[in-house]
Amino acid sequence: MTSLQHDLKDKLKHLNVFEKIIAINIAVFVLGWILRLVISSIGVSSLGWLELPKDFFDALLQPWSIITYGFVHYGFIHLLFNMFVLYFISRTMVNLFPNKQSLNIYFLGIIVGGLAFLAVYNIMPEDTTYPVGSLVGASAGVNALLIFICTYMPYREAQFFTIKIKLWYIGVAIVVFDIIGLFGINQGGNVAHLGGILLGYFYAKQLLKGNDIGLGFGKFTDKIANLFKAKSPLKTVHKTKSKPFAGHNKDEFSTFNKQKKIDLILDKISKSGYDSLTKEEKAFLFKAGND
Repeated sequence: MTSLQHDLKDKLKHLNVFEKIIAINIAVFVLGWILRLVISSIGVSSLGWLELPKDFFDALLQPWSIITYGFVHYGFIHLLFNMFVLYFISRTMVNLFPNKQSLNIYFLGIIVGGLAFLAVYNIMPEDTTYPVGSLVGASAGVNALLIFICTYMPYREAQFFTIKIKLWYIGVAIVVFDIIGLFGINQGGNVAHLGGILLGYFYAKQLLKGNDIGLGFGKFTDKIANLFKAKSPLKTVHKTKSKPFAGHNKDEFSTFNKQKKIDLILDKISKSGYDSLTKEEKAFLFKAGND
């Protein structure tokens, strides 16, 4: 292995979960560009098997597209904008929230955005909507993360050069632009954006109450992932489970206490800002975000 290959492999190994998603999006974009050069003469969409069809029954024939459409971009500016925003919002997410929770918000945003798109174009009368094609782009997932942050800690400030803006102002601006976009040529995309926005808002509001609505989705994706893991030939030794207390075992209590500590720290950030945290609190959040 050459030094360049080793450096590249090392860099890829240390990417956070969203940086890996960005890398996949770029790879899919390049693949689509190459395929488009090959098959453009026959008028077929290069990544049509990943797009979310407008028609509900067509979507049923390719159920994976409810997620894969979020990895498809045909325009370079579309890709650049989505990945640019995802990169910067992910830096906040991975430092403040567990990776699993952040991924749940992102992918649930994509799914809800896709479902909103299908609902509008299969339920609403055709004369009330603009003609649209299949749905592509990561915007629903990106918007879900943005609105989640803006809702969870609305008074935290983001700095643009010398200007400081409270996050809830940014959240309102995003919603207004997407509502206005419903009356433009990208109506289908804006419908999906608003689906992601609703998911991000609802997720944050429930999490502030102590309810993580993405737990079920996370367990489902874990089961899917386990289907593709190679089973160890070694015999599994089952340890005796700790005795339950009030219907919960030691591990469940540990998880509950960890989440409560995270919630308290995030509440402190929401009220006083990230800089108000102690060194120990920052270290705890960093460790929790990488679990």
